[in-house]
Amino acid sequence: MRMWFVCRFCCPAAQSNSNPEWEAKVLEYFKGQLREKESHSWVPSLNDVPLHYLKPNSLVKFRCLVQDMFDPEFYMGVYETVDPSTKANVLRCGKYKDVTECGVDLNSRNTVTAERQTFYCVPIPGESPTVVSACQGKNQARVVPSTSYVPSRQKRSYEEDDDDMDTQPQKQREPHTGGKFGTPHGNGDSKRQETEAPSSQTTAPSDCSSHLDLNFPLPGERGPACLVKVYEGLDSFKLNDTLEIYGILSVNPVLTVLGEEKDPSLLLLNPTESMETPEEQRAHDPPASLVPRLHMLYARPLQHNNPLLPSAPTEDQSAFVSSFLVEMASVRAELLAYLTHVLLGDGLAAEYLLLHLISNVYTRRDVLPLGKFTLNLSGCPLNSYTERLYQIVQQLVPCSYRLSMSLHTMNSMRLVPKKDYVANRLVSGALQLARNTSLFLDETQLEQGQLDSSGVRNITALGNLISWQKVDYDFSYHQMEFPCNINVLVTSEGRSLLPSDCQVPLQPQVTPPNMEEYLTTIHMAQFTSQINKFRVYLSLARTLDYSISDEVTKAVEDDFVDMRKDDPQSVTAEDLHRMLVVARLLSLSLGQTTLSRDGWMRAKHIDMLRRSRTEQQKSLNGNEP
Repeated sequence: MRMWFVCRFCCPAAQSNSNPEWEAKVLEYFKGQLREKESHSWVPSLNDVPLHYLKPNSLVKFRCLVQDMFDPEFYMGVYETVDPSTKANVLRCGKYKDVTECGVDLNSRNTVTAERQTFYCVPIPGESPTVVSACQGKNQARVVPSTSYVPSRQKRSYEEDDDDMDTQPQKQREPHTGGKFGTPHGNGDSKRQETEAPSSQTTAPSDCSSHLDLNFPLPGERGPACLVKVYEGLDSFKLNDTLEIYGILSVNPVLTVLGEEKDPSLLLLNPTESMETPEEQRAHDPPASLVPRLHMLYARPLQHNNPLLPSAPTEDQSAFVSSFLVEMASVRAELLAYLTHVLLGDGLAAEYLLLHLISNVYTRRDVLPLGKFTLNLSGCPLNSYTERLYQIVQQLVPCSYRLSMSLHTMNSMRLVPKKDYVANRLVSGALQLARNTSLFLDETQLEQGQLDSSGVRNITALGNLISWQKVDYDFSYHQMEFPCNINVLVTSEGRSLLPSDCQVPLQPQVTPPNMEEYLTTIHMAQFTSQINKFRVYLSLARTLDYSISDEVTKAVEDDFVDMRKDDPQSVTAEDLHRMLVVARLLSLSLGQTTLSRDGWMRAKHIDMLRRSRTEQQKSLNGNEP
C-alpha cells in the first residue's frame, strides 16, 4: 500500500487538479488497493494503535458501530486563497479536511459549497477481548510515535486514566490476563475493558451539558470514538451498522477547542456551526484528542467481526467454508461435549444452548422475525454459576454483554437510547448493540422489591426485544422502531418473568463441591486451537443458507395433522413453529443446508424430551405458571 498517496491527495498540488473526475479516480484507486489480498492488514487501526502513534492526514481504518448520525453539514468544497507575498490566487479543495488554509478570499466567485454528513462511531459494543487481540495480531502495520501531532496536556486522549504514558503501541504490549478465563478484569493496560462495569457504573450517563461523555452504549467500555465525515453513498448507511471504515485521519489542534468561543474563521468550512447551542457544540465538536475525525474514503459492511473467518465474500471464503463443512459434525460433537460439562452434565440443555448460539434472524415476515431463538435456562444454581457461564459464552462469541437484572440495575440503568434535543444527539443505551450480539440476561440476580417507572420501561423494552427483535428508541414526543438481531439467553432460578421461545429447566447430573474450580478446570482443559474451532463453527453456522424441499414440507404438514389427531390440545401452531426453528438449527449445526426427514424426527424427539421435562418441573413446583 503506497501510503504516500494519501498525503499527496491532501496537498494543494493534487487538489488543484482541474479534471472533474479526479475524486472518483482517487476513491477507485484506494478501493482497488484494498481489494488486494492482505492489503487491509497493512493499514493502521484506530482500534489497536494509540492516537499519538498515528500521523495526521494518513490512511487509517476503524472497526465500529454507527451510534449516531448528525444532520448534514455544509463545507467549502472549493475555495480560493491569496498568497500574502505574491498576491496570487490559488484554488484549494476543502474535501477530506476540517480546517481551511489561511488567507481565504471570501469574495471569490470560484467558491463551491458542498455537503457532507457526520456519523458518530464507537467501537463495536461488547466485542470480546479475544476478538480484539486476534485483530491486533492480524494487523501488520508498524507505527512509531508521530512528531507532527502532540495532544495538549489539558486535552489528553482517551488513555488519560492510565497512570503512565505508554511508550509502545498497544499491540506490542503484553496482554493483561486477569480473571478465571483470561478475560480482562478491573483496570489494566488493555484499551478495552470487560464490557460489564461494576454496579457503580450501571447508572445512566449524565447529561452531555455537564461534562464530555463519549456516549458508549455499554458501561465500562473504553476506546476511541470517532467523528466520521461521509461524502458519498449516504443512503447505503443506517444507524447501528457495523463497518470497517478506511479514511484520512484528522487531528488538527484547532479541533481541540472546547467550551470556548470559536474563531469566526473556523466557520468557513461549516457556516451552520454559528447556529449551534453550546451543548450541541460540546457534543458535535469534542476535542480531537478524545474524538478524532476520520474522512471516509471507503467503508466495508461487516457481516461478522470474527477475525478467524474471511471478512468478505471472496473465492477464499468459499474455499474456507467448503473445507470447514467437512468437519462440522465432528466439531459439533466436541462443542456439545464441552457445553454438557459446563451445564453440569445436562446433555439436553447443552443441545439447546448450542442451537441458541447459532440462531439468527434470517428474514422478517411482516412484523415477525424468523429465526430468533431466545432460550430460558431455568433452575440455574445461585452464587457465581451464571457469571462463570457467561464468561464461557463470552469466550465463544465475537460480541456479548451480561446484564445483571438486579433491582438497582433495572431501576437505574438506561437500556433504550434517547434523543437529547438540547445537545441534538442520540444518547446511547445498553440495547444499542451490533447484530448477532449475545445478550446474557441474568435473572438470578433479581431480588424482591419494587420496580419504579424506569424499571418497568426497561422490562418492557427487554420483552419487546425478545418477542419482536426491535427496540423502540425514545424521541420524547414519539417512539421510533429500530429492528435488531440479538441473541438473548435468559438464566433464571424459576421460569423467567420475560418471554422466551424455549424454556429448558436445567437438570444437573453432577454437584461439584467447588463450582468455580470445576468450571475453571473444564475451561482450562480446552486448547486454544480447539476453542478457535468452536468460534469458527458458531460464526459459520449462522451464515449458511437453508431451505426445505416441497417433499419434506408435505411430510411435515402431514405429521403435524397426525399429531393434532392424537391430542389436539397438546400441539399448537406455536409448537409447530418452534419445532421448525429447532429443525432448521439442528440441520445447520450439522452443516446441512436442507431439512431431511431424519432431521425433522430428531427435532420432534428433543422437543418431546424438553416438554416432558418442563411438565415434570411444573408438577414439582405447583406454584410456577
